[in-house]
Amino acid sequence: MAAAAALEPWRVAAPRKRRSAAARRPRRREAEAAREAEPEADSGAVLRRLQAAEEELRISDFWNSALETIIQCLTKQLGQPKAPVGTLSEALGNLHLTSPAELDAAPDPSLGEALAQGAAHIKCVCYGVGNFASCTTARTQLAFLLLFLERCQIPRSHCWVYDPLFSQLEIAILHSLGVTVLSENEEGKRSVHGQPTVFYMLHCGTALYNNLLWSNWSADALSKMVIIGNSFKGLEERLLMRILQKNYPYIAKVLEGLEERPLPQTPQYVDTFNDTSVHWFPAQKLGQLSRDMWTFREEPEYQGCEDLEIIRRKAADP
Repeated sequence: MAAAAALEPWRVAAPRKRRSAAARRPRRREAEAAREAEPEADSGAVLRRLQAAEEELRISDFWNSALETIIQCLTKQLGQPKAPVGTLSEALGNLHLTSPAELDAAPDPSLGEALAQGAAHIKCVCYGVGNFASCTTARTQLAFLLLFLERCQIPRSHCWVYDPLFSQLEIAILHSLGVTVLSENEEGKRSVHGQPTVFYMLHCGTALYNNLLWSNWSADALSKMVIIGNSFKGLEERLLMRILQKNYPYIAKVLEGLEERPLPQTPQYVDTFNDTSVHWFPAQKLGQLSRDMWTFREEPEYQGCEDLEIIRRKAADP
């Protein structure tokens, strides 16, 4: 964290040439700096605000619709005919994912045990949630993550969180919530290591997604991933293909091998979950891609890439 403190804040993608795209992706950090005047409080006050954000989300139409979208994608993911035994198909197969209406109804006492048993195999990684102690948008995004873990019965101990902007207070609060705060800036370069993993990374820099794909550049690894984050289709619309292929080649190469479902848009959360989609990678689609595509494994460097949008890891002293 000391290395991260010397670096500049996260930045999201600059508004693109198309007006509609720019409206979907405001500069989050700059916009929040202008809107937010809420000082960082003590841990008790932050936890109360976080709980209030969870309750507000829980009763909103957006939460029910968004959860249903995620559940549908996870269900399709687990139903893949070619999914390897013992991975995502097995882990999510025991989840009995239900609709929000069913979850809000009188629960079956045995349901929680069955969900917990299946979800024990699922990992979750959250990048770039921001300063939730002082920012309403970041706090709502964190509240969404905690509700998602709760509803899908994914243990909080199976969730890793990182943002180089986290304060020591926020790190302490996250530890108290039971999630694991990563101590090093991975730049998104985390392998699923054969485990079904949900990556929750809203409004992150494009390079972070590109790095994540590079770290899992095989049909087997990608088929175990679900990414909740910036719309890949939106990136394709906003960037020239030659720019996408040059600067973010792994995103460009995988576009034909993914399925994407956008989260619903509501005025209440228009700045919080805009341009956000659920992405998953069907094994059948990945199997139809060119074999030569998988031989390209060069680590991204982004030399000469303008507006990189992420904080780089500080080089170690010689």
